[in-house]
Amino acid sequence: MAQSPSLQESEIQVRADLSAFYRLMAHFRMTDLIDTHISARIPGEPNHFLINRYGILFEEMRPEDLVKIDLDGNVIDELSPEMSRINLAGFTIHSAIHEARHDLACVIHTHTPDGIAVSCQEQGLLPISQHALKFYNRIAYHDYQGVAIDIAERESLVRDLGSHDVMILRNHGLVAAGRSIPRAFQNIMFLERACQVQIKALSGGSKVTVPSPEVCKLAGDQGADRPEIEEIVQLGWNAALRLLK
Repeated sequence: MAQSPSLQESEIQVRADLSAFYRLMAHFRMTDLIDTHISARIPGEPNHFLINRYGILFEEMRPEDLVKIDLDGNVIDELSPEMSRINLAGFTIHSAIHEARHDLACVIHTHTPDGIAVSCQEQGLLPISQHALKFYNRIAYHDYQGVAIDIAERESLVRDLGSHDVMILRNHGLVAAGRSIPRAFQNIMFLERACQVQIKALSGGSKVTVPSPEVCKLAGDQGADRPEIEEIVQLGWNAALRLLK
């Protein structure tokens, strides 16, 4: 499907960046065949966002494979049923966050082995690595309620997320969001790496060390939003995009 000449430049850019995000997740082996999903809000269209056409592998994702939908799941573009099919669970999770958190431009949900493993551990994400400390006192948890196809779950999901940008879906996987696509990319990369470290550290059989609460708070504050952090986020995104060339 060719890009429509009526698309605004801002939407064209979001489609390019979001499809690249999908391909990067394939590059870093953070996919689950055709399941899991990434969405992005369209600038100037607060009730519209893009999400993947169901059935496309992440490594195949191109701008034209993204479907524009509203918060009720209605497809905005005139597409055939085959070209407009979306993952219902993906709609439930993403529409809930996009409707409640207008400050977030992009949302990603993953089912990686290490992310799921941590989601199954009662203590959740432990503050035992620099990657994990980025989210110290800045991570939410949502209890498993079955496959997320019940629209009613949106209320509790949003309530549990609160003002955080990342969340562990217990017995399920990870959710990360950001005020931009590069920020969401950085958040999921750090969260995934933190989970990988935790699973490896606990599997070693030795007692793990945890920094003092004061150091944990300091490290968490150092990762908070600041102008210089945003510059680093963009540098990381630009570097990651070169992996796709």
